[in-house]
Amino acid sequence: MPKANVLLVDDHIVVRQGLKALFADEPDIEVVGEADNGREALECLAKLRPNVVLMDISMPGLNGIEATRQIQQQYPQINVVVLSMHANEEYVFQVLQAGAAGYVLKQSDSLEVVTAIRAAVSGDSYLSPPISRAVIDDYLRRAEARHHDPVEEQLTTREREVLQLLAEGLSNRDIAAELSISIKTVETHRSNMMNKLNVSNKTELVKYALRKGWAMLDQ
Repeated sequence: MPKANVLLVDDHIVVRQGLKALFADEPDIEVVGEADNGREALECLAKLRPNVVLMDISMPGLNGIEATRQIQQQYPQINVVVLSMHANEEYVFQVLQAGAAGYVLKQSDSLEVVTAIRAAVSGDSYLSPPISRAVIDDYLRRAEARHHDPVEEQLTTREREVLQLLAEGLSNRDIAAELSISIKTVETHRSNMMNKLNVSNKTELVKYALRKGWAMLDQ
């Protein structure tokens, strides 16, 4: 079995420490780095060259769903396994749609995490048993019904980033600074998103982001 070089992405230090301790006893799994949000993870991929990313969903700045989507666009050879507390089928569907190779619940046995990592590095997929069959069936039904064109896919990568930061309470000026773009560009993204999502104000945009799980502050 090929060795798994893993990047841990979770905004809770204690979670990362626990995972490192878990993998220390597995000779075929090595932690090559850590990141506390999706944006930081993207920045260190080229340097660390992991073949597996173990990713949380609920993180400030750039959530795990969007980070997974961007990793698969930029580094399709890297397999992403999501480790999340959320068993909701909507989250699992979004993760699979973003290109993740696995989804493990944080309340699962530690052996499941190791199994999911090994499956990913071998080119296979893994879903925690409580959600696996029902979620796969639901995913296939939705994908066929939507023809891979749900409303959220109309949003660009940058628009989804702006929307998460907006939902986290950042001002236009703060968002512009965070993403190194102009305030006018932020305002343009907001306007485009309102048109695409058929909403009329910032509050409705924020509600949409929270409903989709793109910005969850109650971690």
